[in-house]
Amino acid sequence: MTGVREVREVTIGPAARGDTERWRYLLPQTFIQTGRLLRRWRRDPVTAAQTLLFPALLLIMLNTVLGQQISKFAGVDALYGSVPMVTVVSAMSGSLAGAVTLGRERDAGLLGRFWALPIHRASGLLSRVLAEAARIVVCTVVLFAVGLALGLRWHHPSAVIVVIGVPVLYGLGFATMVTAVAVFSAKSFAVEAISLGSSLLMFFSTGFVPLSAYPGWAQPVVAHQPMSLAIDTMHGALLGEGFRGSLWATLAWSLGAVAVFAVPAAIGYRRASRE
Repeated sequence: MTGVREVREVTIGPAARGDTERWRYLLPQTFIQTGRLLRRWRRDPVTAAQTLLFPALLLIMLNTVLGQQISKFAGVDALYGSVPMVTVVSAMSGSLAGAVTLGRERDAGLLGRFWALPIHRASGLLSRVLAEAARIVVCTVVLFAVGLALGLRWHHPSAVIVVIGVPVLYGLGFATMVTAVAVFSAKSFAVEAISLGSSLLMFFSTGFVPLSAYPGWAQPVVAHQPMSLAIDTMHGALLGEGFRGSLWATLAWSLGAVAVFAVPAAIGYRRASRE
């Protein structure tokens, strides 16, 4: 009987055991699925171009076409605004690409097949969070390397914590919202609408031109929209200026997005996996 019980445990796997024992499989299985997502994004030329190539080219184009004019108007190098802006845009565009990939996996039945396997239920969604954070860190490092090549200089080396942490925090909040929309939407129209809105936010942010360049009626909207708050935080950290107010506002926006959309994202992911 002992041999039969051991064979049944090996065959059925951890999903058939108690909840207490299943938790020890969460981290290993999450890391495995995180690696799968990162490898898939790396091998997908569209995702790689959308998250790395296009933002780098956008940064070079903005600096070439508008850099000198904005620098004269603002009294400081335009790269201190454009590099943080493009970094935030890259975090958002990567999240949108990940949402499209999630929708394709749902339509292809891949999420359902994972749901039927003896793996921890939370590992699928948690792995996407870790993969998203890793992608944002890599993109941030690459884009700031491009900025350094264009002439950006670090006045305070300690700003690296803020420069990397803010895009990750902002990107995870945005990714939570996009994931919730993607798993509840039958088509990619809603994700495309968010992509259009994100593009508009870029042109109405303090990273594109200084706040004083916008009309008076638009300045309060531009100053308090979430992208501008994240950009101002990185801008202030790079120049050694005060950024606590914008940092707290960015934390409020990002954690608020996670608090509002995390449960719908988990419920929608579970429903999409069981279909």
